[in-house]
Amino acid sequence: MKFNSLMHVNIIAKDWDKMVDFYQNKLGFKNLVLVKYGEYLNRPDRPEQQKIAQKHPERIMYGYFEICPGQFIEMFPKSEAQNDDVEWNDRTGLNHFALTVNDIDKTFKEFKEKGLPLMSDKPTKGPSETWQFWSHDPDGNYFEVMQFTDKSYSNKWTH
Repeated sequence: MKFNSLMHVNIIAKDWDKMVDFYQNKLGFKNLVLVKYGEYLNRPDRPEQQKIAQKHPERIMYGYFEICPGQFIEMFPKSEAQNDDVEWNDRTGLNHFALTVNDIDKTFKEFKEKGLPLMSDKPTKGPSETWQFWSHDPDGNYFEVMQFTDKSYSNKWTH
């Protein structure tokens, strides 16, 4: 089996507007797709979505926010039936995601200038020989921002 790339990571947003603002306006991801339930009005093969579409066709089902060509954050608004999550490091399953950049210092400075959450005073080099810093979105989903070095483990795996 061979895969080409990671296409998307999915996030359920507690506060859709705050999360869209963060990913689209603060991080600069492009909202390329916004799907509303009305698209399921004529989809009897998806009865659950069709039922919502009949009552709330303009309700947002999900959106795709492009990180770079072919890679996305897929985001769904939280439904009333979904529970809030536990604290970040108390959960199992998906814990965080990582974004790579070419200039970690420049990106760190941009985060600072925009008032985005930073978990340290400066980027640090992890044991994997990769520069990194941590942030999180308004719902508490943590992510790393990383810059590879010649010694980065990830470079050894991919080259």
